[in-house]
Amino acid sequence: MDYSHEPAGVFLLIDNKSFYATVECSERGLDPLTTPLVVMSEAANTGGGLILASSPAAKQRYHVSNVNRARDLPHDDRLFIVPPRMNLYIEKNLAVNKIFNEFAADEDLLPYSIDESILDITHSWRLFGNNILQVIRQIQRTVKERLGLITTVGLGNNPLQAKIALDVYSKHNREFIGVITNQTVRQRIWSIPNITDVWGINTRTARRLARLGIHNMYQLAHCDPFQLKAQLGIIGTQLYATAWGIDRTSLKETVLRNDKSLGNSQVLPRDYAQKEEIEVVIREICAQVAARLRAHNKQAGGVYLYVGYSMGVVDINGRSGFAHSLKLPFSTADTNLINAQLIYLFEKYWDGQAAIRHVGVSCTRLANRFGEQLSFFDSPRLNLVKLEDTMDEIRQRYGKTAIMRASSLKRGGTFIARSNLVGGHSGGNSLE
Repeated sequence: MDYSHEPAGVFLLIDNKSFYATVECSERGLDPLTTPLVVMSEAANTGGGLILASSPAAKQRYHVSNVNRARDLPHDDRLFIVPPRMNLYIEKNLAVNKIFNEFAADEDLLPYSIDESILDITHSWRLFGNNILQVIRQIQRTVKERLGLITTVGLGNNPLQAKIALDVYSKHNREFIGVITNQTVRQRIWSIPNITDVWGINTRTARRLARLGIHNMYQLAHCDPFQLKAQLGIIGTQLYATAWGIDRTSLKETVLRNDKSLGNSQVLPRDYAQKEEIEVVIREICAQVAARLRAHNKQAGGVYLYVGYSMGVVDINGRSGFAHSLKLPFSTADTNLINAQLIYLFEKYWDGQAAIRHVGVSCTRLANRFGEQLSFFDSPRLNLVKLEDTMDEIRQRYGKTAIMRASSLKRGGTFIARSNLVGGHSGGNSLE
């Protein structure tokens, strides 16, 4: 591979280590590297709370991860178990990126997620130090001193190399810095022992590669790229480029996103076995998704419903839940019309026996909102559409519970309890 024609910038992918847990430690004046703390999505006494984040000490001492639940935690008074505070995490994320902005221009900074950001410091690093590693240490030190947060950094000649360096090498380095460059791809990428450790390769993709006789990054880099594309399509070409550390992304280019669906899901606070209660939740989630549709100026041509049973419950077919989709007769953003189709799916596929613990709703086949299509047998619904737009405006101005469906007051309704959540979790700012 001739890298002389490939981009050779200076890209950093910076991760706030165990972000939620580190923020909680910092707010309590505790050392995030030595304090065992987990952020739990629900109160620990329910037994069903999901671990959202664990401090490094909690991971090392109790071997917990983000797939564990409250029931998996040991009874140890030294372990801090705290609820999430999403508003605080968003505030800290903005503060961290404000610091990054001191080292990179606006167009060279891309927040990648709530705890990761990509920085292109190709043209700015010389303003802050004599070498790149010195600048990285200065960024880490600034974040630690101002916010009490620990950052891990991947450095590469492009964003892909920086991401792999972050995921594979930074966590095992004393300074939390991992490095991959065009000159070290052969040593740093081809030698990765577990192919699924590489960004963009999940277990399903690994199985597809294994069927082609490809079990590691070295074999991926030395396979026939034309055969790989013939077998896997465009993803084959992308995987081949990954093995060679090739990425021609520019942060300055506008990324065009193709909205394929909008949805929400909810883990219920208890087992739901009554049909009426489950349908209340489905209608509540649908109303939220339909409001998001209208906010994005979209309308849906299809719906998707996922229902997950309680832990350990399976139906007569051995399934732990079901998921089905349905094409709508016409594209719409009308909550009632979408709801009717979701309830139809639920009543058709739920056997009435299995208790429910997880519900997910999505609107699919999205199109730009152009109005409601009618058949010859429909009466005009313009007033109803305008009514929903008006209700959306009221909620935006006065809060989600300013106007809501009366069914949310029924037993089983969760809308009121969840109205103050951020990203599905508590947004509270007080220490608990």
